[in-house]
Amino acid sequence: MSEGLSRRNFLKSAAVAGAALAGSAALAGCASGGTSSAAAPSGDWLPSSWDYETDVVVIGYGGAGMWSSLVAADEGGSEVIVLEKAPVEGGGNSRINNGEWTVIKDEKLFRDYCIAFGHGLIEEDMIDAYIAEASRHTEYADKYGMTYEVAEQALAGTIPEYWFLDDGKYAGCIGVSSVEGFGMTTFHELEAKRDELGLPVTLLFGCTDEHLIQNPENKEIVGVKFLENGTEKTVKARKGVCMCTGGFEFNEDLKNTYLSIYPFKFEGWQYNTGDGIQMVEEVGAKLWHMNMVISTTAMWTRDPEYDFAIFAGPQSDAFFTVNRLGKRFQNESKTGGTAHNGWHTLMSFSDAIDDYDRIPSWQIFDQRGVDGGPMGTQQGGWFECGNYTTDLPDEIRAWDGWSDDNQVEIERGWVLKGDTLEDLAKKIKDFDHWMDYETLKATFDEYQAFCDAGKDARFDRELTAEDNKLTEEGPYYAISIYPGSCSTLGGPKKNANAQVLDPAGNVIPRLYAAGSFGNFQAHSYGITGGNNSENMVWGRIGGRHCASLEPWDASEKK
Repeated sequence: MSEGLSRRNFLKSAAVAGAALAGSAALAGCASGGTSSAAAPSGDWLPSSWDYETDVVVIGYGGAGMWSSLVAADEGGSEVIVLEKAPVEGGGNSRINNGEWTVIKDEKLFRDYCIAFGHGLIEEDMIDAYIAEASRHTEYADKYGMTYEVAEQALAGTIPEYWFLDDGKYAGCIGVSSVEGFGMTTFHELEAKRDELGLPVTLLFGCTDEHLIQNPENKEIVGVKFLENGTEKTVKARKGVCMCTGGFEFNEDLKNTYLSIYPFKFEGWQYNTGDGIQMVEEVGAKLWHMNMVISTTAMWTRDPEYDFAIFAGPQSDAFFTVNRLGKRFQNESKTGGTAHNGWHTLMSFSDAIDDYDRIPSWQIFDQRGVDGGPMGTQQGGWFECGNYTTDLPDEIRAWDGWSDDNQVEIERGWVLKGDTLEDLAKKIKDFDHWMDYETLKATFDEYQAFCDAGKDARFDRELTAEDNKLTEEGPYYAISIYPGSCSTLGGPKKNANAQVLDPAGNVIPRLYAAGSFGNFQAHSYGITGGNNSENMVWGRIGGRHCASLEPWDASEKK
């Protein structure tokens, strides 16, 4: 990685280059008045005219959409139109995460690792396809001018996630890239390179309510109908459609239907509402890995105007965590799980309440946790990623980051405050009726005694009265902890060519999927840097394969 690189200056200059392409790319084959000059085949299912025509349509402009469109245009010599739901450019989870991607160091050991952490649920031909393509990551990074360096330690933890399986034999089988400026830097670099190459990629924003257009006889996907800023449009996809619509982090119905526990809250790209799930179901796709997520735990705001998760916590060591009933359940200094699977610690169902008794959990702390500094992530901070990132345009930034003195969040009720422990318990109970003050008080008294004794006899946590004991006078504070942070990973099942399959295992012709929209990992998220790597692997495979097809309308032009 180049030393002395100014992240802010680089991003600003690269953004100008990337944005220029969107306005300059020609809309392939689009006749005046929104009609195509080519005669359309007969059939009520087929539009009588097309507003746009192109070779490859990519739906979604996150990391998978970037790689699909880039490779389809560059290697496949194809014209590409990208349909993006957001009104302006700026997001997708891959652009607002920490930017790390997987670097395979030992292919055989990594293959064994995938079988081990997936417990045999990951199809081996998919593992082989992934390895073959992921082994080219640094080749492509160098080709397209990406700034990175290979690291032995991930920003979020160990490499790989479950390195310790089979007596630790998988340690070191992969590394990760380290990217200054997080995912936004990589995205701007790729946009700048695409502009330099003059590739025929057109970006359309404000595209919603998409539906795939399918030939009812041979099941081919031939285009997409959608609303562009509220106006009905159609786009002809001569070669095919690559679905890169991301997860369903902000669709409560889908989360509560498919995820293993609920509620599940996320801090990422708020346009990820699972639109692609309905689209592929309409054309007969099989769904897979719908319970898969990459996620730890995070604070939920409980605020309808700011409805998302945030990485936040008390800024002192004087705190303890309780479940919905007011009981501790873990060593707070060792919360368990891996960096991207910490949500597993909240998988506790209590028949006594007929519900999950750790969702939410509550961190209880005193004034030192507030006075110690900003409790949540901020713009310009060391971990500036998520839906508040500085480089997001104002109109799609979810909020402006955590306040310096925590007072805004206390006033909004994101952080609950009580003058006494009983007052705090009442405020928690207003949100969740299962909280019991007497139980919380008994937990508080026991925890305080453990601090005086210097040892947590219940959960083997090292404690001291000076550092860990809460004040006896108050005030007291609480934040709600939920499973959540990054993204869901379920979507349509695909094969080693990234082609979407139906329930019988047949290819739905000319339909592809990449990224978090149908991640190939199963059982658990085990590949450090895997989400960005997923974008790169299946985005490149899908874009390359789709671009290689003969146009479905080739006979019309003869």
